[in-house]
Amino acid sequence: MAANNTTKTKYIFVTGGVASSLGKGIISASLARLLQARGYRVAIQKLDPYINVDPGTLNPYEHGECYVTEDGAETDLDLGHYERFTNIPTSKANNVTTGRIYQSVINKERRGEFLGKTVQVIPHITDEIKRRIKLLGAKKMYDVIITEIGGTVGDIESLPYIESVRQLRYELGYGNTLIVHLTLIPYMAASGELKTKPTQHSVKQLLENGLQPDILVLRTEKHLTNEVRRKVALFCNVDVSAVVESIDVPTIYEVPLMMLNQKLDIVALDKLQLPHEGEPDLAQWIEFVDKVKHPNNLVHIALVGKYTELPDAYKSIVESFVHAGAANHTKVKLHYVNSEKITPENIAAQLKGMCGILVAPGFGHRGIEGKITAVKYARENGIPFFGICLGMQCAVVEFARHTLGYADANSTEMENTTHPVIDLMEEQKGVTEKGGTMRLGGYPCTLTKGSKAAKAYGKTQIIERHRHRYEFNNDYLDEFTKAGLKPVGINPDTNLVEVVELENHPWFIGVQYHPEYKSTVQNPHPLFVSFVKAATDYCQTHNSK
Repeated sequence: MAANNTTKTKYIFVTGGVASSLGKGIISASLARLLQARGYRVAIQKLDPYINVDPGTLNPYEHGECYVTEDGAETDLDLGHYERFTNIPTSKANNVTTGRIYQSVINKERRGEFLGKTVQVIPHITDEIKRRIKLLGAKKMYDVIITEIGGTVGDIESLPYIESVRQLRYELGYGNTLIVHLTLIPYMAASGELKTKPTQHSVKQLLENGLQPDILVLRTEKHLTNEVRRKVALFCNVDVSAVVESIDVPTIYEVPLMMLNQKLDIVALDKLQLPHEGEPDLAQWIEFVDKVKHPNNLVHIALVGKYTELPDAYKSIVESFVHAGAANHTKVKLHYVNSEKITPENIAAQLKGMCGILVAPGFGHRGIEGKITAVKYARENGIPFFGICLGMQCAVVEFARHTLGYADANSTEMENTTHPVIDLMEEQKGVTEKGGTMRLGGYPCTLTKGSKAAKAYGKTQIIERHRHRYEFNNDYLDEFTKAGLKPVGINPDTNLVEVVELENHPWFIGVQYHPEYKSTVQNPHPLFVSFVKAATDYCQTHNSK
């Protein structure tokens, strides 16, 4: 039973130790989903220790995908996991960085708000961190707020956050706060043993900073024995029931069910002194996982981009294909194709056997000609094509070059040209700063009735999230329309083109926005669902010949 509006908001802090990338975001999202299934109102936020104000200016190889919220915040990719698992939109309040914290404190100091005091990490930086942590709780909309702290315990960058949590536990009361610590239990193949020492050291480091974890989630490749659990519990001052195994599973969407089997939600609620009568409602989730694990079909789709060595650079797209695949009872096998290595001579070999081609978003000229070549191959061979953001712009450039006959057509992002079919937005022409200055967040779009896009959505009025500076150049609108690449999605406020479709093609759609940001387990994105169906149909038709 969920708490009511008069009940004090409870806080769960998720920390990590031993190594990074153990899956704090997935554990946070999984615990949130379990609490949701028991009727609790849950929010998740991420505290990132890096000094960048946001990840918007980071190379994807540095930090993976940059996720965008409905209100236009450029955030950590873990917020995508939060939305996909809980089906609740996040906002700028759900992601805090050290850069933003220091920027806020320094701005206050410049305004004289500290009355001449020496500004220090404690209390000024920690006070600002605590204020940000409690912002969501101040809305009185949530029973439980889960706060994931990035990095690992012992990092210099994380120390102010750990100290802030120590202070908050004292201020809010131990019955109102909970610490979940995620660590690694490595398996030593030579001796055939699971080693607990790294976890012991990690907890010891946490204790040195004044924090005792309540629950330990142990990332492992092998199942934990009862002896290992008891040993960890003894050395780390936690109950044996609070030692939870997190073993590798075929899909991340199985993690909530794995945590449920080990009663992670019940242990957490007990420690937060919250009720947990009955069983959680996870019927829809279980059905989804079953579809993911037992598909009826297999479809091969090429993801053409320039960050293909790091799939996390396209995390939301990858997960959107999982959602859309389940909706079609189909497993989507993604093939990462580096656009820098594509040429007109090898394109057929690079994309052989593909039943769909997605040209991914990105920035800059590197790999752009390979993307344009991939678009041409999809257009001429009738292969289902999906272009997202820069992918859509590549489709426009390709069509202008090879159908309209403008050989030098291009985007002004890439080069100066006499046919700038993609051009810088008017309001962007005076912008010099790079951070947070793009067209960001949710914008409305009106779809043409009867278009493939409108049929996929089942409606003509939509709102989608954006992250770009360049747009379709409306000076060429009539030429494109007459030649068959039609604008079927228009922003009603600015008249900017949002969606293009190629007539007389099985499925050829380019979108200026990022549909992948809004796809969740509960609501797979309709364009991805439609694209996977088109690719499956293409596969079946061509394989039967």
